[in-house]
Amino acid sequence: MASSASGSAIMAAGITMTDTGGHKICHFRQPFLSNALHPINYSNLQCRSNNKNPFSSVVKAQAVTVEQAAAQVAPKTEAPVVIVTGASRGIGKAISLTLGKAGCKVLVNYARSSKEAEEVCKEIEACGGQALSFGGDVSKEADVEAMIKTAVDAWGTVDVLINNAGITRDGLLMRMTTKQWQEVIDLNLTGVYLCTQAAAKIMMKKKKGKIINIASVVGLVGNFGQANYSAAKAGVIGLTKTVAKEYASRNINVNAVAPGFIASDMTAKLGDDIEKKILGQIPLGRYGQPEEVAGVVEFLAINPASNYITGQVITIDGGMVM
Repeated sequence: MASSASGSAIMAAGITMTDTGGHKICHFRQPFLSNALHPINYSNLQCRSNNKNPFSSVVKAQAVTVEQAAAQVAPKTEAPVVIVTGASRGIGKAISLTLGKAGCKVLVNYARSSKEAEEVCKEIEACGGQALSFGGDVSKEADVEAMIKTAVDAWGTVDVLINNAGITRDGLLMRMTTKQWQEVIDLNLTGVYLCTQAAAKIMMKKKKGKIINIASVVGLVGNFGQANYSAAKAGVIGLTKTVAKEYASRNINVNAVAPGFIASDMTAKLGDDIEKKILGQIPLGRYGQPEEVAGVVEFLAINPASNYITGQVITIDGGMVM
């Protein structure tokens, strides 16, 4: 996921509007179908007796009243509002689609791939969800603030933040330029800091929220030619643990997911010899799929069973790092 800013706009029901900031947003308004409680049907209850029961009609009337009252007070579940950075392709796309299909309202952040981001929005819409696409560089504070504001203006809050945006600028340390180092640190680490800080301000007020950072096994074990990327992802892991401690009292869960080798356009271009060496390091003997990462993120983001998990790093690597 690359990282360059571009503007933002609103597209709703096939109509596109552009705001003063030039940001491009596609907004598909679709209703979220909540799970309502189904009250017991009391209307079939009858008092049976050999003698005509003078209270039978009263019991029936009261049962109907109870049923109607239960239907009226059945709670409505609001669809969680989710921001996914670097969401136009790869793991970010898979996460956006998975959460969109699960009924979330998803802001799809992108850097340059506006067309791809809008396609992700359309797929979410086709499944009955709601989506916005937002072009912005998450390493820039002004873009991050505009992104958060866009989600709040559209849906009123932010419930879940997925920090996924990232780039690589690989090279051996002895030949790595300061520019290569700084670009990776700025987007992969500083971007996580800026987005987390901005989203947490909203989550703290309502004392509820989920933040999931996409790290990497490289942040745990290092990798040749990726000193910048390894340092950034290790920083993300340290940031995750610290923020989890700081915001635990506000009921905000913060966790990291560390993928290993995940199938992508890049892995598809590797030669047979290189691929053989890579797969030889993976006990399961294959690349992971973006959807497998998305499944774990979905669990951490919206499954109530994850509410007691915070400050953790979950590796998804086929057993490569044990």
